[in-house]
Amino acid sequence: MSDLHLGLLDRTDVLSTPAIRERLLAALAGADHVVLLGDALEMRERRVADLLDLSRPFFEGLGDVTAGRRVTFVPGNHDHALAAPWLGGLRVDGRPLASEQDWEVGPGDGPLGRIAERMPSTEVRIAYPGLRLRPDVYATHGHYLDLPLTVPRIEAVAASVMARITGRGGGSAAEYEAALGPMYAFFAGLAESVSGDTLRRRGSVSRTVWQRANGRSRAAPWLISRVALPGAVGALNRLGVGPLEPGISGEHLLHGGLAAMRRVSEDLAPDAGHVLFGHTHRAGPLSGDDEAEWTTPSGTRMWNTGNWCHEPAFVGPLAHPGPYWPGTLIRLDDDGPPRLESVLEGVELPAPVI
Repeated sequence: MSDLHLGLLDRTDVLSTPAIRERLLAALAGADHVVLLGDALEMRERRVADLLDLSRPFFEGLGDVTAGRRVTFVPGNHDHALAAPWLGGLRVDGRPLASEQDWEVGPGDGPLGRIAERMPSTEVRIAYPGLRLRPDVYATHGHYLDLPLTVPRIEAVAASVMARITGRGGGSAAEYEAALGPMYAFFAGLAESVSGDTLRRRGSVSRTVWQRANGRSRAAPWLISRVALPGAVGALNRLGVGPLEPGISGEHLLHGGLAAMRRVSEDLAPDAGHVLFGHTHRAGPLSGDDEAEWTTPSGTRMWNTGNWCHEPAFVGPLAHPGPYWPGTLIRLDDDGPPRLESVLEGVELPAPVI
């Protein structure tokens, strides 16, 4: 499962609600191996010390249901700092980042070492940027897709700028990381330095633009989607940022995100039968989705784990929850295809604080 975002300032992380947290833990009770596939912690909106305190109930509960078994953290863009001790070790040794790397977590291993102390009977590991769960199944958070993404999300624009500055791009884990790693480190450092109000405002920018461009605010959507956005995208393309396309609807996000992830999957795990990822918060493939979009040119099937955030800007009317509805995970058996499961289907979620 991915995108828990524990510690969000607006409290849209649904696992901060005890009843929902217990529902998830009950669903995990029979698992031999639990993989937190990125953005488990919201390290861009709170200081590490505060996050460790806020997330204690979840990780202590997770340790209870995984005692004697394994939990693997696969950091994403919002909790990239969890991987810092191990990435630093690679740099010291002069070794490039490969697509599959896995380390044991012990006391003193940064924030993740502190979390592991709360699960004393569980084997805690970290993998970055991904790992093999079976010989035919590769799992990664999916944040590298921001580099080839043509949808003008703020992070995708920033990723393109970083690629231009560093002269690095896709093709391998080391190339993706060289372009994006400095940006992730900057955001993590910012969270330790500025006020919560500043972080909250910065985090809401993408959500506000999306709402206004898709008619979910008082601002005229045509003004943004037909005038402001195409003008801004055109200017960025002329500056050599991108290439970007002037569309940020749910359909643009779905199709653009899948196209970008097909490229990342081919770069990181071209021989895999299945690639699991998160990051976009859109579970899938769902009924009605085009299977061809969820398949790479070499035949790899892609699967998205969804998210655990209740964001009204994306989920749609509560009576008809859409594909961004929180509470999904993927189960993987010893053989057979991955299985997408909705843990919170039919569950009434608490109203978020906006």
